[in-house]
Amino acid sequence: MTAFRNTDLALTLKAAPFAIRAEKASDLVARETLLDACFGQNRHLRTCQRLRDGRAPAEGLAFSAMAEGHLVGTLRLWHVSAGGIPALMLGPLAVDSSSRKFGVGTALMDHALAAATARGHRAVILLGDAPYYTRFGFSAERVAELSLPGPFERDRLLGLELRPAALDGAGGMIVATGPALSARKALRARAA
Repeated sequence: MTAFRNTDLALTLKAAPFAIRAEKASDLVARETLLDACFGQNRHLRTCQRLRDGRAPAEGLAFSAMAEGHLVGTLRLWHVSAGGIPALMLGPLAVDSSSRKFGVGTALMDHALAAATARGHRAVILLGDAPYYTRFGFSAERVAELSLPGPFERDRLLGLELRPAALDGAGGMIVATGPALSARKALRARAA
């Protein structure tokens, strides 16, 4: 009988079907194309997108998943005030349909939440599917008293405390607080 040994496997860049890295300016066109494919061209009209318009993502918290030199996933975090409490807004998370079976979305989420925690952020809020995001610790309970400045589905507003009690007393409107994009970058973002 052969005895099997349980060993840890570390995926190297060559062995993994994708790699996560910091988003680069050169990713912009591919990112916008991916977001259109995943969410439709009307995505610019959505409430959370309007919170992001004209704003830069939180420093060091915009990520690209790459496979063979092509963008296959994207995730960004943004500064917001959750009724006066500093937090991050996650989104959008998008993965190319050809890469969804490889766990790109999960890897992007794990990477982004670890990076946000390491940078000292205390809470993350998002608007998304509870069955997907609850496995990362998100729930509707901590954000039940918060609202968005536009239409949204209440059961899709979810929060995660990266530090205990970070969302205690959170109530009221979620508003963007992050740095504005330079006029030049804002024009490029609109043109894409």
